[in-house]
Amino acid sequence: MRVTVVMGGPSAEHAISLKSGQGIVDALARRHYAAEPLVIPKTAAIEEACAFMRRHLQQRPDVVFIAVHGAFGEDGTIQQLCEEAKVAYVGSDAAASRLGIDKIDSRRRFEAAGLAVPRWHSLSHSEPADALAAQLEAAGWTFPLVVKPAQQGSSIGVSLVREVGELPSAIEEAGRHGWPVLLEEFVAGRELTVGVLGEEALPIVEIRPRHAFFDFRAKYTAGETDYLVPASLPAEVAAAVQTAGLTAHQALGCRHMSRTDIILRADGRPVVLEVNTIPGFTPTSLLPKAAAQVHVSYESLCEQLVVMAHSATSPMAAH
Repeated sequence: MRVTVVMGGPSAEHAISLKSGQGIVDALARRHYAAEPLVIPKTAAIEEACAFMRRHLQQRPDVVFIAVHGAFGEDGTIQQLCEEAKVAYVGSDAAASRLGIDKIDSRRRFEAAGLAVPRWHSLSHSEPADALAAQLEAAGWTFPLVVKPAQQGSSIGVSLVREVGELPSAIEEAGRHGWPVLLEEFVAGRELTVGVLGEEALPIVEIRPRHAFFDFRAKYTAGETDYLVPASLPAEVAAAVQTAGLTAHQALGCRHMSRTDIILRADGRPVVLEVNTIPGFTPTSLLPKAAAQVHVSYESLCEQLVVMAHSATSPMAAH
């Protein structure tokens, strides 16, 4: 089977995508797939990247494995191109991908599905930031707050705002990565993530950053964060967290895989932050760590996803 693994892309997560993509290529090659890397240049404009992708799709690979994080990969663009070319691909379809990367539209879906989410407010480029603090105070908001771009991943452009004086610079930083900007209450609790493979929630991973905030540095710098797999939770709490992750996956219409970030409050209530439709895929990334707990190796995980895309085989059929 010929599998094209698409990686790179014109987003701030280009380098991480290359690591994910190469890991997938190597894993599939060890399973005797004809795995071919396709690197989208970082400097490519979206139109150029689309033309590059269309030319490759004319070669009719059996499956495209999308490992492009952020813009072009997680926003439904490659997925739409594959759908137009009628080429099978791993991961959520274009519509679910567009929902997943949009933190505002996805929040609305989560709320409609009965999931708890942080209190939030969207801010457009035209709204005056200097009047925002007074509006938030009048509405009963308290600090700290989290400020983030509405359509970025990997904690890019995210700030933890501890006092009102930090708000303008945090909004400016988030806005550099695109508008609108999302403001949300800071929810104190344990940081968890729930992977989904097929339609089954995987064991929970607990994320323990060694600093106050799980930012880009904490995610991708060795030794900055500890990961507990599986998370040590009472059975009933773990079940509630896994249900929240699976419900979020289904609320967006995801398929094949996802990873949902959740805060577990002190009262045991899971609060959903966001769904990653193309989670990190290095051999040490969180979805592979969770899969390993149910005896799905990294190589097997990559292969099962290709099989799902190609033939809709159940991901757990190999067990």
